[in-house]
Amino acid sequence: MAPSVPRTRAAAALRMKQIALDNQDRTIRRLRAQLATERRGLATTKKELEDTQVALEASHKVIAGLTEIGLSMSKKIEKMKVKKQQVRANHVECHQKFQARIHEAEDSMQAQHLLIKALVDEKDSLLQTIHGLQEANNVPAPFDGDWEEEPEEEPEEEEIEDIPLGEGEIDDE
Repeated sequence: MAPSVPRTRAAAALRMKQIALDNQDRTIRRLRAQLATERRGLATTKKELEDTQVALEASHKVIAGLTEIGLSMSKKIEKMKVKKQQVRANHVECHQKFQARIHEAEDSMQAQHLLIKALVDEKDSLLQTIHGLQEANNVPAPFDGDWEEEPEEEPEEEEIEDIPLGEGEIDDE
């Protein structure tokens, strides 16, 4: 019986080693399958990362373009504001000059009216003096039959109103 014991032990040890190797082989295959799955997942993730990177770069380009457009529009808006202020200032200046001309014309018309009134008063005074001299000298009035004194007409004073500024405009008066 003795000679068969070592063989049995050796066969059992060999069998145990074979089982351990088979288990390791299954573990290696399972780990390789997991590794392949992980690699596929990694490849997918890498592809998604690359796609995201491309989209991000495109987004940065769009943002840079929009920023450039925004800056350009801001400059144009500032120029338009300056131009609008210049136009408004020119409008106010023209309006003030026009109002000054209107006031000068009104003053001139009033001065002419006063002058005409003074001339009419002087004419009446001269006519009365002539009439008085003619009566004092017993000279018949040369215009008695032909003379019709014109009724003194009051010239219509047309008031020129201030021209209103456009809606929303500045009135510095």
